[in-house]
Amino acid sequence: MAIRKSTMQEQVAQAIAQINPADRPIATIHTVTGPSPYLTNLFGLIAQAFVKYYFVTVTEQAVVFHKAGRMSARPKELVAAIPRAEAAALVTDVRRGALWSSLRFQLPGEPKPTRLNVARYWRAELDQWVPTVTGVPIPA
Repeated sequence: MAIRKSTMQEQVAQAIAQINPADRPIATIHTVTGPSPYLTNLFGLIAQAFVKYYFVTVTEQAVVFHKAGRMSARPKELVAAIPRAEAAALVTDVRRGALWSSLRFQLPGEPKPTRLNVARYWRAELDQWVPTVTGVPIPA
């Protein structure tokens, strides 16, 4: 089970190398979908059935979504790989919070943008990820 951030990032880099050996990760964030994590925690195990965990990585060529294991925090199957030129227009509503930050990303095949919640533990990576994808820093 990967607990350290560096181990998780290394495992994601290996998963990306299996897909495209010529591509290199720039920034990876671990996200939880769904409403605010505060609200999710309020409803406990019932709410956990409706959230998904992702590793979202910006690489030199694309923005890559991998499912993340709930218990192991390992990258699982590839969900989507969106070319970087297209990805900037798919990111909206970036918000920085004290413990949880969030953004919305329009995943292919989804009717509306998916809310991605990012824990404070991953804030440094989020601060790198957002400007790399959008070209605009996170508003304070």
